[in-house]
Amino acid sequence: MQAFLKTGRTTGESSSAGSSSEAGPSSAKRAKHSVPWVEKYRPRSVDDVVEQAEVVAVLRESLSTTDLPNLLLYGPPGTGKTSTILAAARQLFGDMFKERILELNASDDRGIAVIRNKVKTFAQLTASGTRTDGKPCPPFKIVILDEADAMTHAAQAALRRTMEKETKTTRFCLVCNYVSRIIEPITSRCTKFRFKPLGEEKIIERLRYICGQENVNVDEGVYKDIVDISGGDLRRAITTLQSCYRLKGAQARIERQDILEMSGVVPERYLTEFIAVCKSSNYSKLEEYVQSLSYDAYSVGQLFEQLTEYIVFNDGLTEKQKAIICEKLGVGIQYN
Repeated sequence: MQAFLKTGRTTGESSSAGSSSEAGPSSAKRAKHSVPWVEKYRPRSVDDVVEQAEVVAVLRESLSTTDLPNLLLYGPPGTGKTSTILAAARQLFGDMFKERILELNASDDRGIAVIRNKVKTFAQLTASGTRTDGKPCPPFKIVILDEADAMTHAAQAALRRTMEKETKTTRFCLVCNYVSRIIEPITSRCTKFRFKPLGEEKIIERLRYICGQENVNVDEGVYKDIVDISGGDLRRAITTLQSCYRLKGAQARIERQDILEMSGVVPERYLTEFIAVCKSSNYSKLEEYVQSLSYDAYSVGQLFEQLTEYIVFNDGLTEKQKAIICEKLGVGIQYN
């Protein structure tokens, strides 16, 4: 029995070793390809941040003097808020980056207990003024609270007190979408930066760079479609591109239709046909068309969003007609 167990264990170990040695390069290749492009091409320094020129200029000056204030970064998702502060922290701390950073997602850890335990404990730790390689670095740590607008008012009040007491050893960076949800005592203690949606040229430039690095073949119109779908969200644009690349395969060419199918965008011809059917004033025909459209399983929210935009920019409708239609659409969205 002992011999059997020993033999089985030895065989398993040798088999495992053999398989790992044989599949070493391929497994490494899979691991390389499994990295999300959003993380792979995340900015490593402040200068790599796309667009946000004003924010980059101020942070670059702060980094040169190693005097970083408390920060409040706000704006739409996917515009580089978290990436910017992480890039700045890497430049400040180098190899000690992980030791000097406490990153929390406030939408998950948003109660007062987190502030009193995790944040307060981390903030009270002292920090040296030199790196492990002997180079000087700021004698403080950074607490990053992502999605800070989801924190409760009690937690924000506790955070205000911690920011006040631990200012010598800790800097706080709050990242949120809606600055109006942050209490005034915190906003007054922070330098506020608004991140604006990225422009079309900057997103296309970044997508071209990624396609060049990953050897992705795309039609020229694909970039414009991704920009329209993402709405200034670079993270969503990169994710859409990578999803299509994985779906089509490394050797295939990504076409405009692939982007539309991947993103769930309703083709414009459906909107045109829908408006034409509505103008016919034939309820039976309209009901039949809506039932046929539902078989394609497009998102109702996406359909309402595109239909609203289509109505607003439609030159074939009067302003009064647009107002009446948008009012009805608002009721439909409310009950959706």
